[in-house]
Amino acid sequence: MAWNEPGNNDKDPWKKKDDKNQGPPDLDDLLKDIGNKFGGIFGGKSSKGGSKKGASNVGIAIALIVGILVYAFSGFYTIKEAEKGIVLRFGQYDGTVEPGLRWKWTFAERIIPVDMQTTRDLPASGFMLTKDENVVRVEMQIQYRVVDARDYIFSVTNADDSLSQSLDSALRFVIGDSRMDDILTSGREKVRQDVWKELDDIIAPYNLGLIVVDVNFKDARPPEEVKDAFDDAISAQEDEVRFLREAEAYARGIEPRARGRVKRMEQEAIAYKQQTVLDAEGEVAKFNKLLPEYLAAPEVTRQRMYLSTMESVYANTSKVMVDVEGGNNMMYLPLDKMMQNQSSGQRTLPESQSRANQSINTQSTAPDLSGRADRFNEGRN
Repeated sequence: MAWNEPGNNDKDPWKKKDDKNQGPPDLDDLLKDIGNKFGGIFGGKSSKGGSKKGASNVGIAIALIVGILVYAFSGFYTIKEAEKGIVLRFGQYDGTVEPGLRWKWTFAERIIPVDMQTTRDLPASGFMLTKDENVVRVEMQIQYRVVDARDYIFSVTNADDSLSQSLDSALRFVIGDSRMDDILTSGREKVRQDVWKELDDIIAPYNLGLIVVDVNFKDARPPEEVKDAFDDAISAQEDEVRFLREAEAYARGIEPRARGRVKRMEQEAIAYKQQTVLDAEGEVAKFNKLLPEYLAAPEVTRQRMYLSTMESVYANTSKVMVDVEGGNNMMYLPLDKMMQNQSSGQRTLPESQSRANQSINTQSTAPDLSGRADRFNEGRN
């Protein structure tokens, strides 16, 4: 039988033991019962007639529950993947937390997220005095990132500002120890390296929790009032470097050719030497073969040598034939033109013909050989 069927039903959950009337419970009574229960928990006293007091206790309990839930959910927070969280408990450092979903005691703990992976930029610029007492405007930029979250937050008041002041100090120190020409031209890389090293030395004792990953030397120029003069000076220096490079290229190009000519001259000298030696040996061999013939028939050999020599001489000589027996009248001969043609022809003689002339000159020494042969015969007699 259901609890709400008519008749004698004692299964009604809303019916009290001392209540004979069957029906739904009174709302005031229900709230009063709940208030009495919570009032008993928090030290209150239940009262049958205090319905208003019970309702207020219920409201306080609900508000307390809601507050607890809000407090619990308000403690959840998220640390991003590139960050680390600094935990402060009542203002005191209590460690670091890794990326992910975390929970904290609200009002008791404070979380400071610190970006550990992003590379940050910091510029520096200004007019500075160089070693040679010139004024130059320098622009430089550094890139850095955080490596220690605790030192970054607690070592100094503001690590970024401290790094900026250290960069300005390092830059002015290096520029003040450099010459303007080096800063504007060939010494830029040295200035960049020196600034980087000086900056690391400055920030090391402060433990800023930062690391400098790069230093960029963006620009260096003189003041606008003297910019044109410095541009001319820089252009002249660039021309000097260009001329030096061209001279080096010319030297590299002409030196191999000179060495080649030297080598060729050496080879020609060696060939000329060998040719001269061989010619001399050939002449000696010819005279050695001619000597027995001369000893056997001196007059015939001498006559033959004379005729051979004269043949060679007249073969290379211009000849003019004049018939003087036909009469006493001398013919007009253009000797000047003939000699001029002869001289021009001699300039264009081939090398083989000049060598033939040299052989003729050599053969003209044949009488010396005959004299030597006569002395040889006298010695034998």
